[in-house]
Amino acid sequence: MLGAGVFAAFTPAAQAAGAGLLVGLVVAVVVAFCNASSSAQLAAVYPTSGGTYVYGREQLGPWWGFIAGWGFVIGKTASCAAMALTFAAYAAPAGWERPVAIAAVVLIGAVNYRGVSKTATLARVLVIVTIVALALGVGVNVSTGLSFEGLDLVASGAYGILQSAGLLFFAFAGFARIATMGEEVRNPQRTIPRAILLALGIVVLLYAVVAVVLLGALGPATLAATDTPLAIGPLAPLVRFGAGAAALGALLGLMAGIGRTTLAMARESDLPPWLAAVHPRFRVPHRAEAVLTLVVVSLVTVIDLRGAIGFSSFGVLVYYFIANISAFTQGADVRRHPRVLQVAGATLCAVLVVTLPVPSIIGGAIVIAFGVGYRLLRVRVR
Repeated sequence: MLGAGVFAAFTPAAQAAGAGLLVGLVVAVVVAFCNASSSAQLAAVYPTSGGTYVYGREQLGPWWGFIAGWGFVIGKTASCAAMALTFAAYAAPAGWERPVAIAAVVLIGAVNYRGVSKTATLARVLVIVTIVALALGVGVNVSTGLSFEGLDLVASGAYGILQSAGLLFFAFAGFARIATMGEEVRNPQRTIPRAILLALGIVVLLYAVVAVVLLGALGPATLAATDTPLAIGPLAPLVRFGAGAAALGALLGLMAGIGRTTLAMARESDLPPWLAAVHPRFRVPHRAEAVLTLVVVSLVTVIDLRGAIGFSSFGVLVYYFIANISAFTQGADVRRHPRVLQVAGATLCAVLVVTLPVPSIIGGAIVIAFGVGYRLLRVRVR
C-alpha cells in the first residue's frame, strides 16, 4: 500500500476535490475498513491462493468468482504499469522513463519468480526505505510552514469528494494481496486476518498525516499541479530515492498477488489451464508470473499514469463489491464482523465505481465485458 498512494494518488484526488480530498480520504478509509474486514473473515475460512476469486466461487457461484478474479487481474495489471512509471518518474533521467520502467518490471518479475521468501525479504527493505523517505518529505513540508486558512472542504461538491475517494481507494487496496497468498504462509487462518487489519491501520495513520501536511504546506491548487508533492527542498534527492523504492515495493506486491489469482483462475479453466503450472523448485506460478511480466512491459509503453489509477480503481472496487457480498452470506459459526459492515462496504463500492472519471468507467466496463464473453465461450466449448 505504501507507494501506490502516497506518491501517486494525492495529486489526482486534489484535482477532483481540492481540499475536499480530506473528506474523500475519510470515505476511502471507511470503504477500505469494510472491505478489509470482509477479506479477513473470508481468508480465515478459505486460506488458499486466489482471494475473492475463490471466495466468490465458494459462496456465490462460479460467475461471481470469475468477475471478481477478472476485475482483480485487469485492475492490478494496470496498477503494475502505473507503479513502474511512478518509479521511473522519480528515478530515471529525463527521456529514459519508459526504458527504466521496463527494466524495473523485468527485475521485479525475476524476484517473484524465485519464490515468496525472496519477495518478503525485499518487501521489508523497501518499506523501511519508504517510511524514512516519507518522514523526510513530511518534515521538509512542515518546515516551510502550514496554513489551513481558506481551505473549503466541500467546494467541489459531493461528486468531486466521492471521485477523490474512489481514486484514493486505489492507495488502500494492497491488503487484497495478503489474502491471495494463503498457500504460502504459516498458520494462514490466524496470520492473514491479523495481517490485513494491522497493515490497514498503519497505512491509514500515515496517509492521514501526509494528506494534512501536503494541503497545509502546498494548498490544493499546487498539490493538484505537481506529480512529486513530497520531493521539495534540499532533501528532494533523498525523497525521490525513497519514492522510487516505494513504487518498487508496490510493484513487487502487485505482481505477486496477480500471479496467485491467475493461478487460481487457471486451475478452474477460467484462464488458460497451462497458466496453473507451479515451479517444482521455487513453488511459484512461474508461467503466470512470466506472462504477467510480458503484459506489464507492453502496457508500460503506452499507458497513462492518471488513467491507470482510475482504471485500477474500477476493477478493484468490483472485486471488493463481490468480497462484501460473499462475506455477507457466511454463517454465524465463522462470522468475525457484523453484517452491517458488509452491507456498507458493498454499497460504498458501488457508489464509488459510478463516480470515477468517465473514461475509467467506460474502459473498465468494456474489459469486464470482454472477460465475460471469454468465459461464455469457454463454458460453451466445454
